[in-house]
Amino acid sequence: MGRAEERRARQRAGRRTRRGRPARGGRTGIRRFLTWRKLLGTFFGFILLGMAAFVVLYLVVDVPEGNAQAKKQSNVYKYRDGTILARTGEVNREIVDLEQVPQDVQRTFVAIENKSFYNDKGVDLKGTARGVLNTLSGKGKQGGSTITQQYVKNYYLTQEQTVTRKLNELVISLKVDRERSKEYILAGYINTSYYGRGAHGIQAAAQAYYRVDAKDLTVAQGAYLASLLQAPSSYDWATASKRGKGLVSFRWNKTLDNMVEKGWLDAAEREKQKFPVPEEPRPAPGQSGQTGYLVQAADAELEKRFVAEGLTQSQAESQVQAGGWTFTLNIDKKKQELLEKAVKTQLTSKLDPKKRPVDGDVQAGAASVDPKSGAVVAMYGGVDYFKHFTNNATRRDYQPASTFKPLIYAAALEKDAETQDGDPITANTVYDGDSKRPVVGSDIGFAPPNEDDVDYGDVTVQKAMNKSVNSVFAQMGVDVGMPEVMRMAGVLGMDVKGLEAVPAQTLGTMGASPLEMAGVYATLDNHGKKVTPAVLRSATHKDRTVDLPDPVGGQVVKRTTADAVTSVLTGVVDDGTGSAVRDPDQDVAGKTGTSDENRSAWFTGYTPDLVTSVGLFGEVPKDREDKNGDKVARGSQTSLKGATGGGRISGGGFPARIWADYTFGAIGKPSEFDLDIEQEQAFSPPAEPSETPSSQPPTTPAPSRTQEEEEPETETSQEPEEPARSSSSAPPTSPSTDPGTEPEEPGGESPGPPSTTTSPPPTTSQSPEEPAEPGTAADEG
Repeated sequence: MGRAEERRARQRAGRRTRRGRPARGGRTGIRRFLTWRKLLGTFFGFILLGMAAFVVLYLVVDVPEGNAQAKKQSNVYKYRDGTILARTGEVNREIVDLEQVPQDVQRTFVAIENKSFYNDKGVDLKGTARGVLNTLSGKGKQGGSTITQQYVKNYYLTQEQTVTRKLNELVISLKVDRERSKEYILAGYINTSYYGRGAHGIQAAAQAYYRVDAKDLTVAQGAYLASLLQAPSSYDWATASKRGKGLVSFRWNKTLDNMVEKGWLDAAEREKQKFPVPEEPRPAPGQSGQTGYLVQAADAELEKRFVAEGLTQSQAESQVQAGGWTFTLNIDKKKQELLEKAVKTQLTSKLDPKKRPVDGDVQAGAASVDPKSGAVVAMYGGVDYFKHFTNNATRRDYQPASTFKPLIYAAALEKDAETQDGDPITANTVYDGDSKRPVVGSDIGFAPPNEDDVDYGDVTVQKAMNKSVNSVFAQMGVDVGMPEVMRMAGVLGMDVKGLEAVPAQTLGTMGASPLEMAGVYATLDNHGKKVTPAVLRSATHKDRTVDLPDPVGGQVVKRTTADAVTSVLTGVVDDGTGSAVRDPDQDVAGKTGTSDENRSAWFTGYTPDLVTSVGLFGEVPKDREDKNGDKVARGSQTSLKGATGGGRISGGGFPARIWADYTFGAIGKPSEFDLDIEQEQAFSPPAEPSETPSSQPPTTPAPSRTQEEEEPETETSQEPEEPARSSSSAPPTSPSTDPGTEPEEPGGESPGPPSTTTSPPPTTSQSPEEPAEPGTAADEG
């Protein structure tokens, strides 16, 4: 074979190899393009492009003049009809030189906000990058930032959460740090920050919280003001929840500890520091009476919206307090006036703290909601915003007690739950209603007493709801499953985050507010469509209108479930503890409740067009000593018993009368419920078992059974009915000779301690707001 033929043979063999599998070391497809050299080149290319873009950005972005929001404008608040409710005043700010602020007070801000402030370049690259990624991914709150960056946001930029704003913040912070001294930046930061109580800047804050000038602040006071900046309204000692006080105390201690770590405070001096409790707030002019509560509620709702959009709580508050906002509230001016008048007529006019000290412990709160729109049409926050700064309509630190029972029944119906005997739970189902009867089917022992320790024997669910029989609903909760009960509470609108699903919760031992309970019952009234009460109708600023969520959502429980609960609650009004609001011409559904040791009393009720929750709360108005000489702190929960000169204050007394006085004047023409109820859920009155209370132990070992299984016993006694009330707006009359207290009823929730087998509710923090004080039993239904 000649050389030419050999060459041609090798070429043919090579072609066959290429047409088959690739030769060793060869690459095919995408691998030919993804070489390590190309990947590395692309990576460095992006780095170079990013650096070039940043250089261009650095060159074109100048340090601007201070923004307009640093010079606060007024906020305007309007009623639903457009009439003016309130207008905030001019900014409460007085700029002070850094030399006028003690050095150790200056350092408190650095210690808690940015320990590396005196050495860094003005930016936190990791935190900024995290913030940009969070914004791009829609995850909300940005990462940490330096004092310089916070000053730049406060003075040069806005609080909007955009990538452009964050990049501008980064560039301006670098330039400001290069062009200005650290002292200049720190002075700007403490003079432009918002501290709560309408105070912008450290001088205004020193006056608002301690009635001193900034130059006279102590290190302990400075540490508190520095700790406030994370969430001013939540950390204000005068209005903070227990959780809020705990968090700000933690930050206060951390501030001082960091100062010791940095060598700015002697360890021995640190040990001498005591928490400096601030003075009481001074309300802004024009916010007396209910106005301050309404303004506060409107601000809080807009701040909540901003937090949902990605701002921190501190940024959200600063954005609102910067001014320039026009708020239109859902508050109906006429209904608001009616609610205020009802509270005065039925309650506050009867209180005389000089004659009876316990009268000074009574606080009232109420919220009224349109179930079809979710609008909060009226709110009562307390006797006067100048005198009591906590809004009793939105506070969540008192137990809702038996107003929780309808939620247990709703869970039973939604789940098609059965008793321990396998019988479906309906209004006709018969339970053992004896007091202190241990629940069956639970790993956690629980045997709650009924009010006055009354034994009811066999009682239907309808009768148990009417009389608020604790033992029945404790067993029902176990039958349904406590996790399902707590899930239902959350679905209907209660904040149940962190709560344990234990039988004790059936007595309503968690915390709740009148506004929250009004929302829950509004969802029932709205046939199972979720209602989230809304104070705000609109909020506008210059060319921007905030996009507020629709207060009415989708179907969260079946209509038949919601309507069946409504049907049962009409029985509470017609034949039970809510009879004080009975009206022959108007359909009314509702539930009473009185908590452990008579610390709170409730009535939450509704007509087809209006839902209102009224709560009375026992609160110590100022520090004092109890009968044993022990100190009782201001704000502690205490019993309402004896107020107005009567005995126990129950939900069917003052709360129900306030509700009736307000509601029947606000609703106009009488209306009827349009209920869609399955036949098996309807109550059958003729089959009611005996309601004669007995002190004997139960003779039937079974926990429950349906009504149809046994012959109903003949009733041997019957409670006298109250006379029917007319449909006028006048308050209902009471058979009691004392108009201040409700006549005691032979049933409901017990004032005494439960059996030793009871399981107490959780004592851990239950929500971002303050949890209710722990308890194992609620008093009256």
